[in-house]
Amino acid sequence: MAMYNLSRNNAGAFTLLGIPGLELYHIWISIPFCFVYLVAFVGNSILLYLIAVERSLHVPMFFFLSMLAITDLILSTTCVPKTLTIFWLGPQEISFPGCLTQLFFLHYSFVVDSGILLAMAFDRYVAICSPLRYTMILTSRTIIKIAFGISFRSFCVLVPCVFLVNRLPFCRTHIIPHTYCEHIGVARLACADISINIWYGFCVPMMMVIIDIVLIAVSYTLILSAVFRLPSQDARQKALGTCGSHVCVILMFYIPAFFSILAHRFGHNVPRTFHIMFANLFVIVPPALNPIVYGVKTKQIRDRVILLLFPKST
Repeated sequence: MAMYNLSRNNAGAFTLLGIPGLELYHIWISIPFCFVYLVAFVGNSILLYLIAVERSLHVPMFFFLSMLAITDLILSTTCVPKTLTIFWLGPQEISFPGCLTQLFFLHYSFVVDSGILLAMAFDRYVAICSPLRYTMILTSRTIIKIAFGISFRSFCVLVPCVFLVNRLPFCRTHIIPHTYCEHIGVARLACADISINIWYGFCVPMMMVIIDIVLIAVSYTLILSAVFRLPSQDARQKALGTCGSHVCVILMFYIPAFFSILAHRFGHNVPRTFHIMFANLFVIVPPALNPIVYGVKTKQIRDRVILLLFPKST
C-alpha cells in the first residue's frame, strides 16, 4: 500500500526526448515518418471503406482483414502523432495516465494483430482444406466469437502490465529517452525492483505470440500438403495465390517485432539510437504496407480500388 501511494505521489508528467543522438536530424526524420503514417492512415481507411460498402467483400477473410486494418490504425495512431510532435517541436511531456494509456494500446495492438493473423491462417486452412464446409464452419456467430476471443485474450494479457507499472515508485528521473511510452522502458525509470515487470512483460506476451506462430505454421503445413495434392496446376497456383498476401503480412509483422523485442531484452550491445529507430519503424511500416500488399495481391480489393480511384476509365 505504501508503494502504491508512493507511486501515485511521484508519478508526475514524463518527458519524451525522441531519438537520442539524432536530435539535430529530427525534422528530416519526420518527413518520411509523416509520409508513411499518411500512407498507413489513408490505405487502411480505404480498405475499411471498401469492405464496408462492397457486399461481395462481406466474407470471413475480409472481416478479419478489416479487424487487422482497425488494429493497425490504433497501433500507428497511438504512437506516431506524438512522435511527430517531438520531431517538430522538441521534447514533449506526457502525463502518467497518458503514458499508461499509450503503453497499453501499443502492446495490446501487437497481441491483437498476432491473434488476427492466426484467425486469418485458420480461415485460409478451412477455405482450402474444407471448401465445401467453409460456410458451415465460419458462420457469422463463429466469427464474432473469434473476434471477441482475440480482443479479450489480449486485454487479459496486457492489463497486468498497466498495474505492474502503476505500482512502481518513480523517485528518480522522469525523462524517457524514446519517442513513446513502452512497458519496460518506463519501468526502468522506477527506483524499485522491476524483476516481475521484466519477466512478465517479456514472457507472457511472447508465449502468446509463439503459440500463435506455432498454430499458424501448423495451418500452413496442412494447407501446403492439401495444395500439392490438387490434380491441376492452375488449381494449385490459385490456392497458393490466395495465401500469398497473408504470408507476406505475417513475415512483415513477426520478423521486425521479434527483432525489436529480443534486442530490447538481450541486445545490450545494440546502440540505443538504432533500437529506438527500429522500434519506431515497427509501429509505422507494417500498418502502411499491409493495405498495399492486400491491394496488390487480392484481386477483389485491387479491382475495387481502381474503380474507386478511376471511375471514368473503368
